[in-house]
Amino acid sequence: MNSGCESGRRTWLARNRVTVIAASAIVAYAIFVEWVWGWQHLLSQWMKIGLGHGVAALALLVATYFIRGYRIYDYFPMETAGRFLALFRVTQVHNLLNIMLPFRTGETSFPLLMRSEFSIPLARGTSALLVMRLLDLHALLTVAALGVVLAHGSGAVWALWAAALVAPLPVFLLKDRVVALARRLLPAKLDRLVEELNAGLPGTTGAFLRAWAMTIVNWAVKVLVLAWVLAIMGVAPLAACFGGALGGELSSVLPMHAPAGVGTYPAAIAAGAVSFGAGTDRATLAQLAGAGVNAHLLIIVSAVAGTMLSMFLNRRP
Repeated sequence: MNSGCESGRRTWLARNRVTVIAASAIVAYAIFVEWVWGWQHLLSQWMKIGLGHGVAALALLVATYFIRGYRIYDYFPMETAGRFLALFRVTQVHNLLNIMLPFRTGETSFPLLMRSEFSIPLARGTSALLVMRLLDLHALLTVAALGVVLAHGSGAVWALWAAALVAPLPVFLLKDRVVALARRLLPAKLDRLVEELNAGLPGTTGAFLRAWAMTIVNWAVKVLVLAWVLAIMGVAPLAACFGGALGGELSSVLPMHAPAGVGTYPAAIAAGAVSFGAGTDRATLAQLAGAGVNAHLLIIVSAVAGTMLSMFLNRRP
């Protein structure tokens, strides 16, 4: 009898392990936010900004999670066919763990979860994650640079921006040569690893272009929303709003953020805004600090909201 109960518990945990991880992360983060800031303080700050603005920004950020989920759905069409909601839940758990854990250690959850939920080999999942992160970094820099281009829109600046925008395509077109070179130079016993890594890359130019386009759209929405929020909070000029959004998101993409981004994310927003033209006097820096904390809290709440939504949409008996 006991053996049957234990077996049943193990079976339930096996079926719902992603939900358990997600729920644990949400509870831990809710406690963490209350301890560091307090939910009452958080909500009072957003009431000053305006509930309508806050809800609109939150909805747009959550919408980017669906774009990100569909990018991976399209990236692994055979393995994830008909299971978008399950994949959406995996991507949200991965995103929340990435935000909560320092130094990008949450990234390891992606290939592990993709293997457990969709039987995708670790090497393939890791390769796909690396490609997507490189595309993320490119898109983030390109979209954020648009603020500088709009502020200093000479023909040469626009040409340079356009060249940077299309740079990933010629790099991708060289992938077959790089893979062939790896096969020649590496020992034969690593051929299987090379195959798995190659399988983690988009198989066709069309697949790459779709992944690339969705990455650009995802980060364009996210950076524009953050720049808009910073502008509402009084950050100026426009380029500084884009710079602040770039700084904050770079701190979350590069391996430098603290647990949950506490301290590093707001500081990166202030540094990015100053680099793009914001003032450096005491009053302006104080304003940037407050705006950075509020933008950071918006990112945190959107990640928790996205994870809770993914759990609700993919409920299991």
